Amino acid sequence: MATTKVAGVNVSTDHFIDGKRVESKRKFPNCSPIDGKHLADMSAGGPDEIDAAVAAARRAYPKWAALGPEGRHPILKRFAQAILDHGKEIAAVETEDNGSLLIGNSARMVPRAALNIQFFADRALKLNDEKIDSPEVVNHVRFDPAGVAALITPWNGPFMLTTWKVGPCLAAGDTAVVKPPEWAPLTCSMMADLATEAGIPPGVLNIVHGIGEEAGAALAAHPDIDRLSFTGSTDTARHIGASTARSLTPVAFELGGKSPFIVCADADLDAAAKTAAGQYFNAGQVCLAGTRILAEAKIADEFLEKFRAAASHMAVGDPREKTTQIGPLITPEHYKRVEGFVDRALKAGVKPLWGGHRHKAGELYFEPTLMDGATQDMEIVQKEVFGPVLTWQTWRDEDELMKLANGTDYGLAAVIFSKNEEHAMRLARSVVAGTVWVNCFFVRELAAPFGGSRNSGIGREGGNWSFDFYCDVKNIAALKGSFA
Repeated sequence: MATTKVAGVNVSTDHFIDGKRVESKRKFPNCSPIDGKHLADMSAGGPDEIDAAVAAARRAYPKWAALGPEGRHPILKRFAQAILDHGKEIAAVETEDNGSLLIGNSARMVPRAALNIQFFADRALKLNDEKIDSPEVVNHVRFDPAGVAALITPWNGPFMLTTWKVGPCLAAGDTAVVKPPEWAPLTCSMMADLATEAGIPPGVLNIVHGIGEEAGAALAAHPDIDRLSFTGSTDTARHIGASTARSLTPVAFELGGKSPFIVCADADLDAAAKTAAGQYFNAGQVCLAGTRILAEAKIADEFLEKFRAAASHMAVGDPREKTTQIGPLITPEHYKRVEGFVDRALKAGVKPLWGGHRHKAGELYFEPTLMDGATQDMEIVQKEVFGPVLTWQTWRDEDELMKLANGTDYGLAAVIFSKNEEHAMRLARSVVAGTVWVNCFFVRELAAPFGGSRNSGIGREGGNWSFDFYCDVKNIAALKGSFA
């Protein structure tokens, strides 16, 4: 088995298929965004490896499904505990691999990953309890496993966001083939070892590394996949959707966003400014971030100065340091993409209120940036930058606000700050978004629905909405009085 040592942890660079490590002759490089250090040469999978993984998942499916929620529960509980037991190593490797903050991975991401597994294992125990009475029949609602699921996961939070899919998938009784992000694959590889440690049977969880256009495309086009869940860009989702359509494979897409961050005149401006500065976390590589600051005109100047003060205190640098709040962008290619958005906006006459350049911390570090003067039709307002680049717009009445807030093709999230509950809830009902945070941000309750509208996604996950996707929902209508 080929391995690499990252942050003092030995990590396999091979696939995990049918409970075994499988090496590919072809490799692809993996480097740390922190300093460009070469971390590993990963096995590059393609159609052959995908075929093997799907076949293994198909073989393992009947026994895993037959265990029922009660039989799967203790195994998944051990899986969640294994994640916590190895949390320090997971956090350290993830930081090296994708440049996210070590303190955030340790304190939030790893515990949340374990909770993703535990919550859905617990939730599955109660799935088949529902009965719907009617005059003639009793309707027994069942959530039956759907089969083999393809899970394609993103690089901005690979371990936690993979468990967000793996948790409900395995709890439902499905088996899985995971295609980790090629830009940050290492912690997903670690996940396979934790699954083995927990006693998850061979073939239930398979992991195939590779480039999206090769391994990802082969997985999306595979005729023996029963469900496909993807988190990533809208453009990639269109390619995946075209492939899955041939087999009528149900999909769940969590895609990009260009979310409005609405600050009303009746808001707590200090809290709003602190939260607005938080949109720069993870170097802005967060699909949910409120990247379009929409401030009510009468408090715009006051709020801008508070926002400026909050943002100016955010330290950019090595994500392994406790004082760092903004780390690097993921790759040189992505850095050029972010820089390109800013350069084109500058040429169009948009001005930076702050930032707009490479940060002195290193090649992949970009300054927290706020752009002013963009019109609604400009690219910098309409397209997802996925970097520490926000735009500044003001509004005078709610009609103008809603034209701005809903004036993109996206609808993933929104943030509203107002101390008037009636006002805040009226705005929340009007904005097009799958999630609206009022006087807070990034609070994710696992029992609540999550997903995007418009070009930000298809479907909802969380709570029973996840099982709606990973299960075949069946109704058994039994005629009353017909049994001896």
